[in-house]
Amino acid sequence: MNYSDIQQHLGKDAESLLGFNTPKISKDLLHLPSPTFVDDIFLQTNRSSQVLKSLSALYGHGRLAKTGYVSILPVDQDIEHTAGASFAPNPMYFDPENILKLAIEGGCNAVATTFGNLAIMSRKYAHKIPFIVKINHNELLTYPTKYDQIMFGSVRDAWNLGATAVGATIYFGSENSDRQIVEVAKAFEEAHQLGMACILWCYTRNNDFKKDGINYEVAADVTGQANHIGVTIQADIIKQKLPENNGGFTTINFSKSNPLMYSDLSSDNPIDLCRYQLANCYMGRAGLINSGGESKGESDLTESIRTAVINKRAGGTGLILGRKAFQRPFNEGVKLLQAVQDVYLSPDITIA
Repeated sequence: MNYSDIQQHLGKDAESLLGFNTPKISKDLLHLPSPTFVDDIFLQTNRSSQVLKSLSALYGHGRLAKTGYVSILPVDQDIEHTAGASFAPNPMYFDPENILKLAIEGGCNAVATTFGNLAIMSRKYAHKIPFIVKINHNELLTYPTKYDQIMFGSVRDAWNLGATAVGATIYFGSENSDRQIVEVAKAFEEAHQLGMACILWCYTRNNDFKKDGINYEVAADVTGQANHIGVTIQADIIKQKLPENNGGFTTINFSKSNPLMYSDLSSDNPIDLCRYQLANCYMGRAGLINSGGESKGESDLTESIRTAVINKRAGGTGLILGRKAFQRPFNEGVKLLQAVQDVYLSPDITIA
């Protein structure tokens, strides 16, 4: 996909996104993706040689290899949203091998999925694409439905099946968040000791974060602080939903904020909102990858390209896109993944 194709997909948003060059936070303050990102950022940290090796494997695989950007295929929805609901549009993905084939054919840096999916195919594929084991999940078989991330296996088991990294979710703002923070922090410490990289799904979840029909679970200020807690427990990469609004702290009237957060550090432009998320990732020392979200059918490609453009121009590290790829025919999923990667490969799409 070339630059003109990307412009066409953006439509009426093309000018406001591709032409935006007045960010509130200057790119000069950021640590931006580059071919030498692991050396530039992680070489001076407490990460061991084995963790550096794992990070290099993640950044060095697939179509985006050695660019500083990543494209990850995540398939944990079979637990998070039930397998039937997730795979009904494309039942071939009940077989975990097809998940791995999609990630490989799609040119992804890595595949992120469950203990079971990776363990059942470990010897055949662990050396062919970096594995990210999702170590905790929200299961939906309890009634009435509850929302809590619980551990599904051990960090040692992830290492044994050949994982390059572990991934975990924390529902910041939920009644269970304190326990989840402690559990995941301990898991990340062990993963680093074993030489694996760590990726945190920094999601906020609280029904009281919704007011007057607006969902502030995806507000830049709220998600930005979730990111900041994530890097505090030493996540190497942060996964976050693209911000859709701002002012969650002030509207819900909780936590603490400063008016400068909204006047001097952000604006209504989606790139500025995303950059505020990145600022909370130690100004990009930990990479920010945004999620692709649910599949909505024909608009998936356009929405994915839009998200990639916002993330890249904000200074982010890439996209972690699942349902939009695996809930469509295999070849179409491959093309969608590669179209998103083309955004990061395009020299015409620059950092704002």
